[in-house]
Amino acid sequence: MSPPRGPLSQLRRGHEELVLGLLRKHGPLSRGELGKLCRLSRTTLYDILAELVATGAVVPAGQQDDGPRGRGRPAETLALNPGAGQAIGIDFARRALHVAAVNLAHEIVGAASEPHDADLPWERRVDLAERLIGRLGGGDLRLGALSAIGAGVVGPISDPDGGPDGDIESDFENDIEAGEPLPHRAQVLLRERFGVPVLLDNNTRLAALGEAIWGAAAGGRDVLYLRLSHGVGGGLVIDGSLHRGAYGLSGEFGHIVVDPGGRPCSCGGTGCLETVASVRAVLDAYRDRGGHADDVRDLVEAAGRAEPGALALLAEVGADIGAVLAALCNAVGPGVIVIGGELAETGAALLEPIGRTLDARVMPISRHRVSLRRATLGEAAGALGGIALVLHESPLLSRYPAGPDLAAGVPPLSPRHHNLVKEGS
Repeated sequence: MSPPRGPLSQLRRGHEELVLGLLRKHGPLSRGELGKLCRLSRTTLYDILAELVATGAVVPAGQQDDGPRGRGRPAETLALNPGAGQAIGIDFARRALHVAAVNLAHEIVGAASEPHDADLPWERRVDLAERLIGRLGGGDLRLGALSAIGAGVVGPISDPDGGPDGDIESDFENDIEAGEPLPHRAQVLLRERFGVPVLLDNNTRLAALGEAIWGAAAGGRDVLYLRLSHGVGGGLVIDGSLHRGAYGLSGEFGHIVVDPGGRPCSCGGTGCLETVASVRAVLDAYRDRGGHADDVRDLVEAAGRAEPGALALLAEVGADIGAVLAALCNAVGPGVIVIGGELAETGAALLEPIGRTLDARVMPISRHRVSLRRATLGEAAGALGGIALVLHESPLLSRYPAGPDLAAGVPPLSPRHHNLVKEGS
């Protein structure tokens, strides 16, 4: 059966979040202290606390002296259980899977990644996700206390519900299987496996969210994030809020044309930024010029030893990237630009040409007000963004669709899939 979503269940969830938020902010509190802070009735508060203790989300933290209590025992205090898993983030990248988890105190308890073939079936991707999640926190993560999972997938996600009637697109190979959009298939498989709502969004936009909360752009109110990986995409934070755009299609920077006479792109266009600045495009161009590189690591090493062919290519690619970013800067006026993805590992060899082009093309009035930075969260950025989407506590999400209700369009679980994953599995 699907999780209840009526007014009473939503009210109860709100009460639970209120209590958890107070414990997160103030630390261990007695029931009396919680009652004064939350202003719920004694009956409601005790009922909520009983449920939270029963699920392992809240645990006794000892006793304290609340002042004069006659001959009674000191009041018992309650605290968040740091071992209780509350939120999981998953990034289904093209050729790798990344997971991260936070506990109820919003502390990151672990992150893990593993590469895979681009055509790995979704069932096996979800198997891999379950295995990686099982390793987080030393295998002690309490999956039974999960509230939701935030998952990122490649390509535009025009309906965050991921429901069967949503207009979902993805540029994964073999986009449709048995008539069902693959991102929706992933969402259903995850719900079946873990028994909780699953929020779905574009993985690069989630990476932008992660960098804007915990990473290189933390605290920035106007941020442009660009990820240079096997695909090229990004995200925008505008006036302190993550921007989805109409139908959730914001951030497709990789499909801005840089060479009208260039190569065909997977989107159906020609000469898009992705055709010159994706991992495959850059490595192919380097090999065409006589360079030897099996992967990005080889290119990074070539740039590090100042190999002329690598530096020349990265200068050209950086100029194309900088031209796109300059146009975006003149349009939306970010204060911070963050460059992430595997190609960012080439460091100054790529970022300096980007910076030079920005200096040349951004309007003089604003060019010195834009800070160009390299991403700091690495492969975990998208998964951490998925967690932020679930928790929905960052001001960056103030204008974003809220909470596990995003999963409302997903068909209910069949009874045989309703059981939660056992702890440590």
